Order: sequence, then C-alpha cells, then structure tokens
Amino acid sequence: MPHAAQLRVFFALVLLVICAGTNDAAESSSVRWSELRDVEGKPIALVDAKWKVVCFLGAECPLARLYGSRLESLGREFAGKAVQVVGINSNPQDSTTDVKRYIREHELSFPIVKDGDQSLARQLGATRTPEVFVLDATDKIRYQGRIDDQYEPGVSRAEPTKHDLRDAIEALVAGRPVAHEKTNAVGCLISISRQPQPPVDPAAVVTFTRDVAPILNQHCVECHREGEIGPFALTDYEEVVGWGEMMLEVIDQNRMPPWHADPQHGKFVGARRMPEEAKATLVTWVEQGMPEGDAKDLPPQPAFGHGWHLPTSPDAEFSMRDRPFVVPADGTVEYQYFVVDPKWDEDRWITAAHVIPGNASVVHHAIIFVRPPDGSALEGIGWMGGYVPGQRTTLLPPGHARRIPARSKLVFQMHYTPNGRETKDVTKVGVWFADPDQVTHEVTTRVALNNHFEIPPGAKDFVVDVRLDGFARQSRLLGAMPHMHLRGKSFRLDIRKAEARETLLSVPHYDFNWQHWYQLESPLALDKIDALEMQVSFDNSPQNPTNPNAEEYVTWGDQTWQEMAVAFFDIAHPRGKPHVIVRAANKKTPLDQAARQQRIEEEVIKFLKQLDADGDGVIVKDETPEAFRRYGFRRIDHNRDGRIERNEIEAEAARRL
Repeated sequence: MPHAAQLRVFFALVLLVICAGTNDAAESSSVRWSELRDVEGKPIALVDAKWKVVCFLGAECPLARLYGSRLESLGREFAGKAVQVVGINSNPQDSTTDVKRYIREHELSFPIVKDGDQSLARQLGATRTPEVFVLDATDKIRYQGRIDDQYEPGVSRAEPTKHDLRDAIEALVAGRPVAHEKTNAVGCLISISRQPQPPVDPAAVVTFTRDVAPILNQHCVECHREGEIGPFALTDYEEVVGWGEMMLEVIDQNRMPPWHADPQHGKFVGARRMPEEAKATLVTWVEQGMPEGDAKDLPPQPAFGHGWHLPTSPDAEFSMRDRPFVVPADGTVEYQYFVVDPKWDEDRWITAAHVIPGNASVVHHAIIFVRPPDGSALEGIGWMGGYVPGQRTTLLPPGHARRIPARSKLVFQMHYTPNGRETKDVTKVGVWFADPDQVTHEVTTRVALNNHFEIPPGAKDFVVDVRLDGFARQSRLLGAMPHMHLRGKSFRLDIRKAEARETLLSVPHYDFNWQHWYQLESPLALDKIDALEMQVSFDNSPQNPTNPNAEEYVTWGDQTWQEMAVAFFDIAHPRGKPHVIVRAANKKTPLDQAARQQRIEEEVIKFLKQLDADGDGVIVKDETPEAFRRYGFRRIDHNRDGRIERNEIEAEAARRL
C-alpha cells in the first residue's frame, strides 16, 4: 500500500486539476440565479445587483462560524451600492435544518442556497468554507479567496491586518481594478463527490463500519461528539463522509489528533498519536469513495460520562456565579475573577476537578484557585483545577489527593476571547472527593517562571531559561504543563543531576491553542534531582503567523499580546511528613565578589525597570501583572508587607546566582 503522505499528495494534485478546470468554466458561463431558491424555498432576489458577493459557508466549520456575522455586516454596509450577498452551502453533511440554525445563530439577512448536487461549487471552483467570489453582472469572477486575514486554522488575530474582500468591493464600486484578484481561501475543505477508484481486489475495500469507525472511536470521538469541544461530531457515517477530505488534511499537517510532545523524550498518559497504518487506512477509504460497509460491522461507540470526562458524576458542582458574564463581540477582555464559597467547614481532599466552560467559543482558559482562610497554611500555588482547549481531566493516582483547608474560597480566573458575537458564559467546576483515610500522598502544584525578559522586535528564536529546585524529601513529580502565549515557539524540560542533564519533556512546536497537561506514566522521584531546568523559546518574527506585532519589544504580561515563561508541576509527597526542602549545592563556577555584586545590581535594575511603574524604588502588587502577583510576589516579599523593596530583590538575585 502506498505511504499515506504519498497518497495525500497525489490526491491533492487531482483535486487541484479538478478545481482549475471548474474555475475556468465558471469564468465563461453564468449561474442561473433566477432558478435558485434559498433554504426557506424563496427565490433569490438579485434586483439591481451589479456585484454579487457569493460566499460558500459550512454550518459547522469553525472559520465559517467566525465569519458569518462579518459577512452580514459587509452586506449591510454595501447594500446601497448595488452589492448583493448570497451564501451557498455545498456540504453533504449539512442538512437544511443545520443551515437554518446557522442563519438564526448569526442573525443573517442574506439568503443561503443549499447546493445539494454541488453544481454551484463545481461551477465556481469552490474548495473551502468560507470562500468568497465577487461576480460582476456577467458572472465573471472579479475576486476570489478569503474575507480577511484575522482568522486561520489555529490563528486568531486581535483584528485583521488585510481586508481583502472589503478592498475588492470598494475598488469595484469605485470603478477601479482589484489590486489582488485572488487570495488563498482558508477554512474547511468541501468534500466534492467524485468517482471512487475501486481496488483491483474487492477484498481490499476499506469501509467505514469495519475499518474507519474503530480508528475514529480511538483517536477522535473523545472530542468530536455531541456536547464536546470538537466543532462537529465524527460518530455518524453521513457526517464523517462530509469531513473525509478535511480529516486527511489536518492529520497530514499534524493538527489532529492534537499532541505536541516529542515522542523521543518521556512517556505520558493519554498521548494522542495516530499510528501510520491508521492514517493510511483513512487515505485509502477516501480514495475508494468512502463506502459505508455492512452495519453489522459497526463497533459500539466508547462510553463517556454525560458532560464530564470521568465515568462518574462529581461529588459537588459549583458555578462561577448565579448569572452569566457577558463577553463583548470584540475587543480585549481583562481577566475576570469570581469568588465562590463552597461552604466546606472541614478539610476536603480532592482527587479530581473538571472545569466545564459555559461557552467554549469564548473561554480561552479557566483556572480554579483555592483561597485559604487567613492563617491557614497551603503548600504550592493553591491550584485546584483548570480548563484549556485539548486538556482532559484525569483522576490523581490511587492514594493521591489535594488538601483544601476548611473555610477556603474558590477563585475562578477567567480568560475570555471575543468571537465576533456578544456571548454569555457561566463556567462551572465539578469536584471528586477522596476518602481522607485512604490518602497516602498529598499533591501540590508548584510553578516555575522567569519574568525577567524582554524579547526584541523580529527575534525568531529568543530563549528564556527557567529553573525550579528545592524539593521535599520523598517527593515525586507527577506531571508538567508549559505555558506561553502567541509567540511561544518551543519548550524543553531537563532533569539536572550534578553535571548530568537529561531531557524529560520536549515540545518542539508549542501551540497556544492546545495547552496540554503532560502526565508522566511513571512518577519521577525528586530526591536526587538537583533541579528542573527549562528552556522556553519565543518567535517574535514576522514569519510567526500568530504574532500580534513583530515590531514590538515584548515583556511579561497577562494578555496574549504579552508573554509568559511559565511551567506548572504537580508534586506529591507522603502525607503527614514535614516538607523538608533539600536544595542542591550550586554546581556553577563561583563568581568573584565584585563580579557577583555587579550581576546582582544588574538584576535589581532590570527587575525595577520592568515592574516599578511609578519609579519610587518599591513595587506593590497593583503595579504587577496578575500572574506575577499570584505566583511570584510572595516568594520575593520576604517580610510579607505587600511591598517588594530593593533589599528583597537583591536577596532573590543572590539566591538565583
């Protein structure tokens, strides 16, 4: 059997030839608009329409959903200038009901035609949703491609930098030539029906029921099912057929299944890797025309808890508040914090916490922190649970649990990203209790960070070093989660033992949209570990498609156009034993006194420059980003007076040296 990648290249070439041919036909023939009806059965009204903006849309395509409202706004803006917007749906997996729901959700006034036989897609040469065509009165294509450059697969800019469709319409209305008549459309592939290529041996037919469904159940259905974060379900044959071409593309590009750890380093629970033979099976199935097969071969779907990742319902549930938070249609939303009192009058031991966003389209991440009552000791940063796209909730190992002190509050930290429509959200958390008598190890979360950096404009590979040391005796590492923002490029975690160094985790292509929790298959004993050392690299160059602005100096900050160099670690230690910290001897070549003092002074000046907003030589919490306020302030504020003064900065710099 040919290699999956070879088949995919062949397939892409065939599709390009087909598309090229249909596009030529579109320029020399006219669509019979008067014969078309929208999904409500009404004729398409194109009275006085000198320019037709025809956009192919998919009811479940994430990018088509993002651009529906923008297309509506453009249509209203240019309605008085003989411009008419028409939507076309050529997706075999989208029913008329699906299209009507799409219209209602996005409050669209322009008509959408259901292209059931895909004749319009073939005639115009459409391959993706959303893909737009601007036609003149003779149906000649004057512009073809994307609407703008704000959204791409895995990319969400704060605002567009290129307004391709708007520029084309304005030029045509003004009688000017279009500067760029064709751009590359991005989005979901339209599965165009075509003649299958049957195998020479009928026994080699690959079917959905026998061969494909088991692969999807194992690698995809976890997220691509009703009520989960996947934008469409991959559980029914009719639905899967419509996504066949798109599945091959995202698998070939390593976008799906989402997993970013280098397999050469470390072994992790739940690693999402699709074997090459499974990929080859999917390619062959699409090549053969995606036959369904015998219903008796269809395997049962995996059992999932309703709404929860774990097989049982939680022991307690808490919403962030009793009314929704309204996320605006666009702009920047500062981090929101909601405090909940669970009314726990005694210590609780938690073995799992699952955070469910009320609306995953606007919740970039949510973290639940524990705020203990005054005077109550709590190890680590008070982490209880969190939600980021792609992360799955798992139980802690048997006998392991987090202790939540009596009368603690739960703090919801919410990071919202507008999606083009005003949206409401009520996020909730479910918790599973452990029997206190069965808990042998207490789990805490520690954070390693370095906020002393400034990424220069255009830097393609700017490296920040991060270090974590000082581990309690008999403690062991359960897992880690790196965290950067849009310029994050790669992450490497090394174990330092004296002069020896071993890579435990490598993420060569970090993706802000998929922030994984990397749980070790075998916990790592920390007794003989001197330190955990990290190299965090950033790409601030124009070649980084997610870069908000390649011309800026970038420093630490909460928002996505700023950056963080952070890693979270779950560490377990025997319950009831004192947390005696063991710090390894400094193995570095010692500096002489003068050089050491100079380095300390440089660190102090750099720290003050970064965080001392009013220049008075003292840093208070209100001057610092929220993440540093939560994770780093207390470590440096030795006397706990809410102020970081020069002597405390010097002490921290001396410790690091």
